[in-house]
Amino acid sequence: MLVLSRKEGGRIKIGNDIEITVVRLGDDRVRLGIDAPPDILILRGELTQDYFNRQKTNEPSTMEMDPAA
Repeated sequence: MLVLSRKEGGRIKIGNDIEITVVRLGDDRVRLGIDAPPDILILRGELTQDYFNRQKTNEPSTMEMDPAA
């Protein structure tokens, strides 16, 4: 894990397409802005497990439907 210190307005670049900006610093919070391509999934940590569990249970069927049927 890379740990960085940034001031408000500071930016971090990940690869060529993702940029994270420190938007606001508060008493016990940091507000971040994330610029990334629309095909990049961005989730808060507490939502990742729930999201992937739903993806497993809601997977579309691999059976092809015959439109003539």
